[in-house]
Amino acid sequence: MKELLLLFISSSLLITPITSSPAFKTTPRFLSKFSNTNKPLTQQNLKYETQYFTQTLDHFTFSNLPTFQQRYLINSNYWSGPLQMGPIFFYCGNEGDIEWFAANTGFVWEIAPRFNALVVFPEHRYYGESMPFGSREKAYENASSLAYLTTEQAIADFAVLVTDLKWNLSAKACPVVFGGSYGGMLAAWMRLKYPHIAMGALASSAPILQFEDIVPSETFYDIVSRDFMRESSSCFDTIKKSWGALEVEGMKDDGLVQMSSNFRLCQRLNNTKDLSDWLSSAYSYLAMVDYPYPSEFLMPLPANPIKEVCREIDSYPNGTSVLERIFAGVSIYYNYTGTVDCFDLGDDPHGMSGWDWQAKQCIKEFGIKPRPQWVTTEFGGHDIRTTLRTYGSNIIFSNGLLDPWSGGGVLQNVSETIVALVTAEGMTRE
Repeated sequence: MKELLLLFISSSLLITPITSSPAFKTTPRFLSKFSNTNKPLTQQNLKYETQYFTQTLDHFTFSNLPTFQQRYLINSNYWSGPLQMGPIFFYCGNEGDIEWFAANTGFVWEIAPRFNALVVFPEHRYYGESMPFGSREKAYENASSLAYLTTEQAIADFAVLVTDLKWNLSAKACPVVFGGSYGGMLAAWMRLKYPHIAMGALASSAPILQFEDIVPSETFYDIVSRDFMRESSSCFDTIKKSWGALEVEGMKDDGLVQMSSNFRLCQRLNNTKDLSDWLSSAYSYLAMVDYPYPSEFLMPLPANPIKEVCREIDSYPNGTSVLERIFAGVSIYYNYTGTVDCFDLGDDPHGMSGWDWQAKQCIKEFGIKPRPQWVTTEFGGHDIRTTLRTYGSNIIFSNGLLDPWSGGGVLQNVSETIVALVTAEGMTRE
């Protein structure tokens, strides 16, 4: 395994690197950081079989609960087989449809032939087609049906699935698990929780320290702000002024109607917060996918999209309203192709709405009080160097410092087998 990890390190190094008065508002979903390269994956690269595994709903009780079908994608084209101890590259599914992540995860597909690896993409429960209780409507019905949407259950799903695969394939070679952002957290935590199953983990852009007071709560937005500031201070200032401008406009008699029209929204605004959240999400996502090449992971985007957004905002002559500039800039993210007739603020094209339950809206939408200390109790976080040095091994933490999630990541080597790969002027991409 040490030799394999060293090869992973050398492979990663050969790849091009990808405020007290904050300018940005709402925290977006994590999403993957194993993004596609500038050369789209071909259908040949993406060949896989779609399989389903009968999964336990609750791994931690013996209650008589229904099972559900967990979808996973598998490719054995490059696998050298169990007799040659071919490894299993097991991508920890993120908060969305697994086919979407498979199509935008170039690194795993690129290195699988080199290592003669079996490639497996398991879907995270409650996303895509992996719905308990038979349908999305029933799975998302209420707090009781959503109670099984937890990180602990998801990691246990992965452990049970890969154990079953290894048994059925007579494959004694343990998998190396991959993941980006939330998936990277899952990969690292799976290695720590199930070291006898997961031989190693490559956790890209995994903010495992983004909890409680381990890192300052404003760290994410400080980095987003710096990403825009480094492109254009005037662009940043315009975005910062826009929040006040939204509120002023919204208090006018016909302000919400005018903004609904000016921002080409499909539905009339009921408040300014919805528009503010929509804009802030765009800025945060732009910071997460500010790649130096065109990409289509979240939206069709040009190379260096923050540069393009700021160029658009700054291009308007003096006297142009702040909100007119903002609409022009954010259209680079939401409508770069120019084909969108109107914008639906509630659109969820990749099926990520389960993240509201996992991370944000427990009290507001479901009446459930979150336990903010539970993550560090379950997985650790405080004094992480001691924890990883004492109990961990074979984990690579990869971060680009322009990525806003890097602020909650492991940025220094911990031991010979827990390594931090940091790109100072780049996004994390493999």
